[in-house]
Amino acid sequence: MADGGVSDRHSITAEAELRLLAAYCTDVIARVGADMTFSYISPSAKRMFRRPVSEIVGHPVREFVCPEDLPIIAAATARLVAGEVDSSTVTVRAVRGDGTLVWVEVTSRPIGDYALGQPGDRAVVIRDVTERKALEDQLTAMATKDGLTGLANRRSFDETLAREWRRTVRETAQMSLLLLDLDHFKGFNDAYGHLVGDDCLRAVAAALQGLTLGPDDFIARYGGEEIAIILARADAQRAVTVAGRARAAIEALALPHEATSVLGKVVTASIGAATAVVRTGGSAGMPHALLAAADRALYQAKAGGRNRVETALLLASPD
Repeated sequence: MADGGVSDRHSITAEAELRLLAAYCTDVIARVGADMTFSYISPSAKRMFRRPVSEIVGHPVREFVCPEDLPIIAAATARLVAGEVDSSTVTVRAVRGDGTLVWVEVTSRPIGDYALGQPGDRAVVIRDVTERKALEDQLTAMATKDGLTGLANRRSFDETLAREWRRTVRETAQMSLLLLDLDHFKGFNDAYGHLVGDDCLRAVAAALQGLTLGPDDFIARYGGEEIAIILARADAQRAVTVAGRARAAIEALALPHEATSVLGKVVTASIGAATAVVRTGGSAGMPHALLAAADRALYQAKAGGRNRVETALLLASPD
């Protein structure tokens, strides 16, 4: 009898401690059934999800995940069901009771023995990683942004150009590239100093960012005083239009430039606009051919008097 009493008291104490930990732990502990419905969730869910536990238990997981991130949950679940992994960890956006989103890391693992294809219930741990995600995004931005102008850097440009070209080939479509170079910029730096030259580059970048571009268009500092603009799915006419607007926006800044040969003595830019059309029979290899074509057009713009736009067209191979 005495031994039994000690065992019962120990069991009660352990259960109480577990409940206390579940209540005060910043992570959320949950049990999810095979039907992807919460059968249990710890009290800490109230703080994380800003809704009472009663509004979570008995409800499907999909109600609490940003719709765009549901495929991530589905893919992780499929791997567990197939037995590819013993546990899975994904990062998704959870929807709070007030409609706001919070980044969470979700780790799930099947409970007990289960047959492949039928994992049964899963133990789930949910952790708020909003601050970590913000730091990761900040570090990513630092790695892809040009520190002086705030535009994308050369590395980001190279990656985006390659990605857009792959899409252009896949869609048998077209795309355009603008290469922009400030006229007589070495003379500008010599006349006014490099600090003023940096201010000039920032002003030009801001003017270009003020252009109304498409959602998939991309502006980057290509190098020195050169700036590149990728125009996704743009034909030659749109390339000329955007290039003209970019040239006019820079001239409209009216930044004094006594060392230039351009009339008006203000900072201006020469622009090469190249358009690649993917067609069977095309011989140009990409994306280097598009870069080379834009560079040749830029050279022609400078040779033709500067502060102007020259164009190039090439037929690219879909292979």
